[in-house]
Amino acid sequence: MGVTRRDFLRLSGAAFMTTAIYELTAQSSALAVEMDQEWKLVNVDETSTICCYCSGGCGTIVSARDGELVNIEGDVDHPINRGGLCSKGSSQFGVNSVYDDKTGDRIINPNRLQKPKVRRAGATDWEEISWEQAIDEIAARIKKTRDENYEAELDGVTVNRCEAIASFGAAALDNEEAYIVQKLGRGLGLTYIEHQARI
Repeated sequence: MGVTRRDFLRLSGAAFMTTAIYELTAQSSALAVEMDQEWKLVNVDETSTICCYCSGGCGTIVSARDGELVNIEGDVDHPINRGGLCSKGSSQFGVNSVYDDKTGDRIINPNRLQKPKVRRAGATDWEEISWEQAIDEIAARIKKTRDENYEAELDGVTVNRCEAIASFGAAALDNEEAYIVQKLGRGLGLTYIEHQARI
């Protein structure tokens, strides 16, 4: 039995109409959800921001309800990542919050450090200190190391350098923070200045 062009168009039209009618009359899977269930992103304030994990600059949308983080997802309108996030970017929410295995409630991550800790020379335990104390101790050690190892001249040539300290930028720094770290390092006379993104 041969199929003419007219028969082919008639069969194609019938197949299309059958599929369209089925799709329009079939029950949607969305209707299976209980209507009294509260949606995750109802009544939230959404803010566009940039992922904090590297210098790639991927866009994210952060959702908060009553000042509490509810969700982080990729921004589909962002030109760099177009809604996609790498494994680090996708795990940002877990840095702040986790779900309790027993109750299923969202709680602040108990493993997240809230204050700086230091382990003194010879000690086996970490000591919790304030941010002010941590900054003061770091600044004092940097000044002491720089003062002890600063070279103004070498063989009659001005060098103004300190080779006892190195600076290594982290992927969590944005461009502005990396610029400030670079300027601080140069101001201290450091010659060993590197950044994770370049390596």
